[in-house]
Amino acid sequence: MWNEIDQHMQHWIREAGERIRDAFQTKLKIETKSSPSDLVTNVDREIEQFFIERIRRTYPTHHVLGEEGFGDQLEALDGTVWIIDPIDGTMNFVHQQRHFAISVGVFHDGVGMLGYIYDVAFDELYYAQKGKGAFLNGTPLPPLEKTSLDRAIISLNATWVTENRRIDPHVLAPLVKKARGTRSYGSAALEMAYIASGKLDAYITLRLSPWDIAGGMVIVEEVGGVVTNLYGEPLNMIEKSSVFVSKPGLHEEILAMIKR
Repeated sequence: MWNEIDQHMQHWIREAGERIRDAFQTKLKIETKSSPSDLVTNVDREIEQFFIERIRRTYPTHHVLGEEGFGDQLEALDGTVWIIDPIDGTMNFVHQQRHFAISVGVFHDGVGMLGYIYDVAFDELYYAQKGKGAFLNGTPLPPLEKTSLDRAIISLNATWVTENRRIDPHVLAPLVKKARGTRSYGSAALEMAYIASGKLDAYITLRLSPWDIAGGMVIVEEVGGVVTNLYGEPLNMIEKSSVFVSKPGLHEEILAMIKR
């Protein structure tokens, strides 16, 4: 079944990407949700509906959890559940037309079986099937190698090392000082894809939803990366949570610093 779903998904996700690229030439309808920086466009909604229509037609017994609310209201990941973010990094999509991605994870009874992150602007599809490795446009991604903090590039938004409502900025500031460098791309999906492909070494954020990370979680774990919350605990894929993604070894080093 998973090979069949993978074939469908690779076709659907590239078709969705083509629709998004076509939208670059049109005027977007932009709205805000929870805050002025929490954007949604007509394209976000249209792409989520595009996926849901195809999933329901092809796999009528499956469930869908989507960012824009067109899927099911779920309290658990029983059965087969597709977790979809039609455009992760909507602000980048609106302002830059790059550094955003389609993210899809397919879970079965709570276990991630398939993961997809499609960098639409650069036509780069990261994908993985549990137990069969991860790939970038058909090329296998090698297993991640251990690294140390002083050699690491960490993705961390400046919000978390300045005054904010979620964490004492002094908790993460030592990481910034000790790391080789920091970056922030504004798309959790891409930041996880970059860890899986060796472009980044760790990613930390304080509040994400399941659709932000479902696809990336499968891909990162398939190459030996570690995905937890900020306390090193497994993620609950039905609710919002802090997220800490890293190469092996580095995860333990950073976690020890945070706990101190």
